[in-house]
Amino acid sequence: MNIFLIDSEIYLRLSFFMGVFSVMAAWEVIAPRRSLHTPRHIRWFSNLTITFFNGIAVRLLLPLTVTGIAVVSSERNWGIFNAIWVPPLVAGTITIIVLDLTIYTQHVIFHKFPFFWRLHRMHHTDLDIDVTTGARFHPLEIILSMGIKIAVVMALGAPQSAVFTFEVLLNATSMFNHSNVFMNERVDSIVRAVLVTPDMHRVHHSVLIKETDSNFGFNLSWWDRIFGTYHAQPERGHKDMSIGLANYRDQKWLTLPWMIIVPFSSKYR
Repeated sequence: MNIFLIDSEIYLRLSFFMGVFSVMAAWEVIAPRRSLHTPRHIRWFSNLTITFFNGIAVRLLLPLTVTGIAVVSSERNWGIFNAIWVPPLVAGTITIIVLDLTIYTQHVIFHKFPFFWRLHRMHHTDLDIDVTTGARFHPLEIILSMGIKIAVVMALGAPQSAVFTFEVLLNATSMFNHSNVFMNERVDSIVRAVLVTPDMHRVHHSVLIKETDSNFGFNLSWWDRIFGTYHAQPERGHKDMSIGLANYRDQKWLTLPWMIIVPFSSKYR
């Protein structure tokens, strides 16, 4: 299993990415939730290019993936689950839940502290929200996030299969909940009892700060309810709400060079 995951991870993750991306992109065409207001070709080129660049940067700067760290932790008996025997299914479930809570907590911190917000706000400068927004993150944020996940995996001694599963789920649910897709209201209410839905996460991309600072979950929807950051619907409705940040309305911020320099901009929100 160890060798298989290390040797095949990049191809497996790419296959899942392409599969989920294709499904969500097709759904956006067949049943869109909102009309897009900015040029798709500019946004898609920039968002997908930064996604590709982030993948290369992680491979160059970090010698091992998060899954690879899990393999090394197992071989060297690092972490809780390597010191105390726990049934594999239980250890795997705990790993996925703890990592998801970690991502939620990280997301809240990245909104609340100015230094981290500078890195994260590039994600919010998109003036529309669709499947490509789910991978639109600044390279510095991606590297920092990887470091946080690596620390948690090492502390847990997390099973490599659970870590790989979480990484695939996080990637898939990020594309899903950023997608510009219509879901029946009843279906949405059932799904969001467990997972973050597109309507739930779209609120987080509202130009209104009180809505931007809500619905921080990426995968499991529980955390926002537990910690009081849940906001059910946007004040102006999904079709009329404005996406993005008040000080970043110029379409230049949709282009790759300006996306890269967002953390160094003097504008705050």
